Amino acid sequence: MNYIPRSLEKVVRQVTREYPVVLVTGPRQTGKTTMLLKLMEGTGRGYVSLDDLSERQVAKEDPELFLQLHKPPVLIDEVQYAPELFTYIKIQADRNREPGAFWLTGSQIFKLMRGVGESLAGRVAVLSMTSLSQAEISKGETEPFTVDLDQLADREMARKATDIEGIFERIFTGSMPAIVSGENRSRQIFYSSYLSTYIERDIRELSEAIDSLKFLRFITAVAARCSQMLNVADIARDADINQKQAKDWLAVLETLGIIFYLHPYSNNMLKRLVKTPKLYFYDTGLVCYLTKWSSPQTLESGAMNGAVFENYVVSEITKTYLGSGREPYLYYYRDKDAKEIDIVLEHDGLLNPIEIKKTANPGRELTKVFGLLDKSSVPRSKGAVICMKPTLGAIDRDNYIVPVWMI
Repeated sequence: MNYIPRSLEKVVRQVTREYPVVLVTGPRQTGKTTMLLKLMEGTGRGYVSLDDLSERQVAKEDPELFLQLHKPPVLIDEVQYAPELFTYIKIQADRNREPGAFWLTGSQIFKLMRGVGESLAGRVAVLSMTSLSQAEISKGETEPFTVDLDQLADREMARKATDIEGIFERIFTGSMPAIVSGENRSRQIFYSSYLSTYIERDIRELSEAIDSLKFLRFITAVAARCSQMLNVADIARDADINQKQAKDWLAVLETLGIIFYLHPYSNNMLKRLVKTPKLYFYDTGLVCYLTKWSSPQTLESGAMNGAVFENYVVSEITKTYLGSGREPYLYYYRDKDAKEIDIVLEHDGLLNPIEIKKTANPGRELTKVFGLLDKSSVPRSKGAVICMKPTLGAIDRDNYIVPVWMI
């Protein structure tokens, strides 16, 4: 397998010098362990995986003995299987105060993992790894996306331009390292195995009774609604499950890092806003597999092209932040008159409105809705339309045209 360098590597090196515990969380098969094993090369750090049932049993039943057997510096893989370890890791971290003593990975999102926050608060650097970003795939530098003309010009110089066929090839293929690197040549077989081997197994760990056929119908119904406002009732109906079960399974997919939400932007100056989040997948390849598109060409001309394109853009912007070790402050705007802004990016006390359109010729009418944010107590700054135009441009002084390949 050809190793693809990850933007998170430099962040891991930095926080290893500052924190006794470094925790990398994210979905299975996104390369967490591969990256850390690569960074371990030539060091004396040990490795143990709690996928090994005998190691897991010791970790759960006698965590003190487990840490005697696996002394720091050590990488403990899939640590979510033995939360009993966290208290003892805390004790060792407080006693020895050794930076980088423990590297941990978990296939659950940290803020949704049970019991970790209380045990390791203030002692752990938490990093989130997603599937590959388009910057990583093209071996470019990953910087958080901002609507700044100088930064956008630098991105244009550093990235290789891609046309609409190339973008939809990326969307269709997906961003899982095993596919992008060529280790798994059959996308169909990979995603089929991914669903049955990993996602279903982890769903069983986190949820009670699960019917495999109902779960497949459920996650397919979720994928068909990517980039839409969450409608639990519709998803439950299509999957033939009740709404409580649908909510539980959505929570599990979020915990496993398969889906994420954009919540509506609001503050006390903005009235008549909706409160329902919009749903996205980190990996568009999984969406395309579940919704049964046969090729990039049929996807590009099909009924879901706009929704999947929007999902791709939102997930790629999110990845630029997570890959830099930063929290993305992304929202969307929609009022009860159905006026909507696809992304509201908040940073440094400013709001950047962003529209996403699968067009090569965006017009001024796309930015008219940006004025809705002028009623906010947070100042509105530059806006952008992310689209299929081949080069960086501008609609006017306050609104830029950004090619999607530059994200």
